[in-house]
Amino acid sequence: MLIQLKNKDTLHFDNFLFRCVIGKKGISSKKKEGDLTTPKGIFSIKCLYYRPDRITKPKTKIIVKKLKKNMGWCNDPKSKKYNSLVKIKEKIRFEKMYRKDNKYDIVIVIDYNLKKPIPYKGSAIFIHLTKNYKPTAGCIALKKKDLLILLKIINKKTKIKIN
Repeated sequence: MLIQLKNKDTLHFDNFLFRCVIGKKGISSKKKEGDLTTPKGIFSIKCLYYRPDRITKPKTKIIVKKLKKNMGWCNDPKSKKYNSLVKIKEKIRFEKMYRKDNKYDIVIVIDYNLKKPIPYKGSAIFIHLTKNYKPTAGCIALKKKDLLILLKIINKKTKIKIN
């Protein structure tokens, strides 16, 4: 089962087409930290994080974890924890996962540069929520109703193709 980014504003899975948004500077096969591009390639879906104080646990066949206030995603290329979930008390650069806005109320982690991450190759590549379809820093974003539908129809073997 393959989720395909048909173009910069449409995700295709099975018989479903979902409007989406990607990185501000498009898709790149040479993704770098902070370049505002979405990485090109075929990637696995790792897991889902959600905000239990804002939404009920989504129905899905992928691994589901609750977001907590002390969670961050390391985007510090000089850290040994680069491109991984961290506790935000650590003295490294990170992106807050427990945000004031609703973008990360539901977050699917894409398996980009996760195993033995290469510094500066890019971090925190997710499928997350959008309210206004404004370009992202490199993630793919969908409206809540569409992301909840997608979660119901994907499974652990689902991959995403970005080209």
